[in-house]
Amino acid sequence: MNSEDLPIPGGRDVRATLDTPEDADPEAIVVACPPHPQHRGHRGDARLEAVSEALCESGIACLRFDYGDWDEGFGEREDARNALRWASERYDRVGIFGFSFGGAIAVLAASTIDHQPDAVSLLAPASRLTKELDAAATLEDVTGPVQVIYGTRDETANWRRLVKRAKELDCEVVEMSADHFFVGQHEKVADSVGEFLVAELREQ
Repeated sequence: MNSEDLPIPGGRDVRATLDTPEDADPEAIVVACPPHPQHRGHRGDARLEAVSEALCESGIACLRFDYGDWDEGFGEREDARNALRWASERYDRVGIFGFSFGGAIAVLAASTIDHQPDAVSLLAPASRLTKELDAAATLEDVTGPVQVIYGTRDETANWRRLVKRAKELDCEVVEMSADHFFVGQHEKVADSVGEFLVAELREQ
């Protein structure tokens, strides 16, 4: 896997790492949204890195980014939208993945951008960030296929309402016996996320 650090244009100071397969010229990419930046969430999160490695092994690039200055979720949503715009200008097919706070950001960005991503995968997603940033309510506005993975022992994220809505919308919902951080199960998480995104983003 090759990795390159780069800025994401859009008016906020957003830095990213682009991971690409060593021996391939990928036509698809996944934008990876980290967990809460005020709780040490960043692009080097172990779950994001595990997913990125799984994607690169299957010939798909991954863009892991850090949010700009804290903005109560609003600026962070725009950071994700700008990352999606950057990716859409350079790749034929684009997906988005988010963990925890990043899961809510992924839904909020995907559902409010002109060119929606081709697939969305969420790991232990927060159901709502603020009254205006309600990921569970916005889920129905996502046009592409959606996967939601949650841990039955997760007492950290407010995931239950979003998971319930995902089931009502016939999204792919994966239950794991895990806590919020999926300790010892990063490879299992990466396999599940990677399998879903690769299947949805591969050339038809």
